[in-house]
Amino acid sequence: MRPADLPDSTNETVDCDTPARRATSTLVTLESDRAMDAYNHDVVEEVIPLDGRDLRLLRPRDAEALLDEHAFEHEEFLPYWAELWPSSLALANALARRALRGARTLELGCGLGLPSIAAAIAGGRVLATDWSEQAVVMTAINAERNEVQLETLVCSWTEPQPLLEQAPWDLVIGSDLLYEQRNVETLLELLPRLGKDVLLADPGRVPAERFLRAAEKQWHVDSRIARELPNGAVHRMRLQPVAT
Repeated sequence: MRPADLPDSTNETVDCDTPARRATSTLVTLESDRAMDAYNHDVVEEVIPLDGRDLRLLRPRDAEALLDEHAFEHEEFLPYWAELWPSSLALANALARRALRGARTLELGCGLGLPSIAAAIAGGRVLATDWSEQAVVMTAINAERNEVQLETLVCSWTEPQPLLEQAPWDLVIGSDLLYEQRNVETLLELLPRLGKDVLLADPGRVPAERFLRAAEKQWHVDSRIARELPNGAVHRMRLQPVAT
């Protein structure tokens, strides 16, 4: 089934999009001391138009420079978080015009923090999480740069107890989480324990297709085309009541 187009506006909670606009990059030499201290690498500023305002996000200029021997040996520790992925742009745009009205919102795999910042601007009370301490630090810096308040937490999906202790969440969000097959079973098991309303953006990866097929047994899945994701979509998932 072909996903439906995202509407230009809506009064519902999470499934809308705005036209994709290309982010621009400039080398930052000022206001980046904390980021430089965190990474010992040059940082780049991405300027992202979002619903009438420009967000300014810092990221490491060269993600490969963050690699080390430990990361090569343990692929889960590769610095995927240090890139501004199209899925994060799509998810941010899907959240940009939402009226979250204080909804307790959890982002899994926050990376640079763009979707979490968009959710906070939309009125959510956001907890941005990632397995990488560097990602969480960068998300906090980026939120501060954009005068947005949110909370951060270093937390792995394989040890999710801190997230479960605060469940249920009103909204769970994530972008490009299903880049590996091993994440399919983890998320199928974890998401129902976190909340009943989930918004995932994916560029059309094979593990995501497998995840969505399996998820339809428990969730109502509404997939909407996003301009940033020519082969993917933004998927809203609502947990179905358990039959008695």
